[in-house]
Amino acid sequence: MPSNGEASSVPRLWWLATRRLRVVVFDNEDAVMLIRLGFDIEFDVPWPVAMIALYHVHSSRRADLREPDEPVITPAVRVDEYEDSFGNVCSRFIAPPGQLQLYHSTLIEDSGEPDVVNPDARQWPVEDLPPEVLRYLVASRYCEVDRFLDIACSLFGHIKPGWARVQAVCDWVQANVIFGYPFASPTKTALDVHADRKGVCRDFQHLAITFCRCLNIPARYATGYLGDIGVPPVPPGDFSAWFEAHLDGRWWTFDARNNMPRIGRVLMAVGRDAADVALTTSFGAAWLRKFVVVTDEVVSGRAATAS
Repeated sequence: MPSNGEASSVPRLWWLATRRLRVVVFDNEDAVMLIRLGFDIEFDVPWPVAMIALYHVHSSRRADLREPDEPVITPAVRVDEYEDSFGNVCSRFIAPPGQLQLYHSTLIEDSGEPDVVNPDARQWPVEDLPPEVLRYLVASRYCEVDRFLDIACSLFGHIKPGWARVQAVCDWVQANVIFGYPFASPTKTALDVHADRKGVCRDFQHLAITFCRCLNIPARYATGYLGDIGVPPVPPGDFSAWFEAHLDGRWWTFDARNNMPRIGRVLMAVGRDAADVALTTSFGAAWLRKFVVVTDEVVSGRAATAS
């Protein structure tokens, strides 16, 4: 049962989610931004169940970590780690019966700059694309590319290929889909979102990804931390979804939900769609009872204040 969010001596994170803590940093005043990342997630497990978790910071951000990236599972269990076919670090374990806690708190360095924008990035012909990105052109669990070909061409076929076309997709999705947590559904596909025009962040990305693939632009789903840095806070805290489009030989960040460059995005995992990057997958019953995510800027200063 996928879940994206959505030791007893380890401190809990609930107070971090309810208080915007400004933490004292005494080192270089000109240092780049520091972000406190973490989560506190609990399950009720009726009997032993195998689980897989993708709860590490992505390997592309490992060099930015200022504290260890070592999530804690309580009660302690044996954890085997492996890398999946998308390059994500996966943790595999058997959850014992009772209450299971997944806890993490770490610190990462960030540039403090918003997502990079490059309006000149070109769309490559399919025959010139690297073999490893071709799987991001075809249909997947939540992205029914074959059902959208005519729709995508009618909406975006006249737009100049490249960055402008991907941006037009984001503009259309944001303008035509209503966001709301009550609209969340684990079975909702891009076709469903297009039909009812409602969803949460993952649904916005699935629809945009599907449109891009129909237009021969490789697009992949991304998930990770995205706090309210530089924008008004919007509780509750949660992991976020965005997508990446392959243009000019590299992956670029796009976000059909927010549709604006954001600060402090920290990648955890990538895949064809949400099915590939679930935070936890349980092969049996595991009932979610608590879900807290923290992504807070650590503010330099000589005194700490809380609000």
